[in-house]
Amino acid sequence: MYRSHVLVCGGTGCTSSNSLKIIERFEELIEKNGLSEEIKVVRTGCFGLCERGPIVIVYPEGAFYARIKPEDVDLIVSEHLIKGRIVQDLIYHEAKDGQVHHTSLGDIEFYKKQKRIALRNCGVIDPEKIDEYIAFDGYKALGKCLTELSREEVIDIVKRSGLRGRGGAGFSTGTKWEFAYKSQADKKYVACNGDEGDPGAFMDRSVLEGDPHAVLEAMTIAGYAIGSDQGYIYVRAEYPIAVKRLQIAIDQAREYGLLGKNIFGTDFSFDIEIRLGAGAFVCGEETALLTSIEGKRGEPRPRPPFPAVKGVFGKPTLLNNVETYANIPQIILNGAEWFASMGTEKSKGTKVFALGGKIINTGLVEVPMGTTVREIVYDIGGGIPGGKRFKAAQTGGPSGGCIPASHLDTPIDYDSLIAIGSMMGSGGLIVMDEDNCMVDIAKFFLEFTVDESCGKCTPCRVGTRRMLEILERITNGEGRDGDIEKLEELAYNIKSTALCGLGQTAPNPVLSTLRYFRDEYEAHIYEKRCPAGHCKKLARIQINPEKCKGCSLCAKVCPVGAISGTIKQPFVIDQDKCIKCGACMEKCRFGAIEKK
Repeated sequence: MYRSHVLVCGGTGCTSSNSLKIIERFEELIEKNGLSEEIKVVRTGCFGLCERGPIVIVYPEGAFYARIKPEDVDLIVSEHLIKGRIVQDLIYHEAKDGQVHHTSLGDIEFYKKQKRIALRNCGVIDPEKIDEYIAFDGYKALGKCLTELSREEVIDIVKRSGLRGRGGAGFSTGTKWEFAYKSQADKKYVACNGDEGDPGAFMDRSVLEGDPHAVLEAMTIAGYAIGSDQGYIYVRAEYPIAVKRLQIAIDQAREYGLLGKNIFGTDFSFDIEIRLGAGAFVCGEETALLTSIEGKRGEPRPRPPFPAVKGVFGKPTLLNNVETYANIPQIILNGAEWFASMGTEKSKGTKVFALGGKIINTGLVEVPMGTTVREIVYDIGGGIPGGKRFKAAQTGGPSGGCIPASHLDTPIDYDSLIAIGSMMGSGGLIVMDEDNCMVDIAKFFLEFTVDESCGKCTPCRVGTRRMLEILERITNGEGRDGDIEKLEELAYNIKSTALCGLGQTAPNPVLSTLRYFRDEYEAHIYEKRCPAGHCKKLARIQINPEKCKGCSLCAKVCPVGAISGTIKQPFVIDQDKCIKCGACMEKCRFGAIEKK
């Protein structure tokens, strides 16, 4: 029995900020002070509040230490672990009511509105120790399925729970399992989509890093339900920590008899292998992923037949993404009604989001379906840095669309997001403020799509490139009358003719920004200006004569001599000479120079 547990985040973000050195220092000092029998250091998965990492939590107090450096460990050990005094200078704090409050884990606003199911063990257990997973009811759901429930009963529970695919499409998980169960074949497969390619998305990676056994248990349950004895986890090679911990978890499960032959002493056998993806975005599409598992070039194929009928090696295959599987053990243990009691009428349970962009609390959140965009951005995310105005939130990555300020109170579920021209996607949520140009945002996502297109079908390969060329022309100040109409025509043609779902959704960022920010496109084309002041070739850097003190510092640093004036009189910028480098803005001490 330990009197204290020191939990240190071992997710990718904190690991890159030296959390492993923090762990080593804790262990070194604890041993040096003869406390090895009293204090245990635990490397966990991601706590979620990535912006404040590396994170250290000390129990039983729940003291939440943020942005810890290896050199801070000495103070925490000497003061907190030895003397019992929390180090207030290192503790996480929040500003409320104009006052700074030092905060323990249970009081942090970031976590108060969250409901953790898929992330329940992330930041709680050591993902490399199966015993810790078992201590938190790990593999109990599998045991229940194999000893108490028939295959049909398992599928029925998943169907009644209302769980929908968390990869983005939102198809009924139980129905998909039923299709695979009813498919007749001598061999069936279970596959897991861990190929998370959306810019700004890291939900699945965090689950795989922080709770790999939950995915293994769920896949084994799925194998039992549909009559399969082989599973594949497809993970991108760019997730080395996730791959390492998955392999450790698989080896441990085999050693404990939880994978392999005659699991729990039954006649059911199931094993899992890892397949590494090479980083192709298109391999997130189900048919391309299954083709890649076979060792072939990852290209989509027409559907039908669907994977539940013809998947890996031509055999029926059940494919779900990481987050979908992570919910399964809890649904089996707590019942379909428990899961269905959360969320909205048509979108049950919770959803994990990766908050990024112009937001104070970047990180990972899990909230009940139906939580509004406003709650996520302001109550959980802490709002926009610098008091800037919220402009839009992009969901669904390159396949999604933007949610403008007018829809901040939209409940986040599958149907509500589609209704406003966006989509759930896998769960990336990128926040933008008044300084973001929405035309440039659309161009950014389209650049990604063009680079990642597999090239198999002409609408995606050629159509998206033509759209990108128009967007580049617009942001360079060369937009022409009719460009908006051409963009719309191309977008709708691509949506209706592209081979796979990724190609069909590629125009969404353009259509979404045109829907809500058409005025920005028109300003770029007809007024030759960028309202956000972002597009360099359209930006105008001006000196406010009311603020200018005539000190001449701006003129001295201008590399092209575009600024002129008389000392102690307002200076002016020659727009024809200005190269928009911003050197003058950086030098001005009076805030007199503005980009418009």
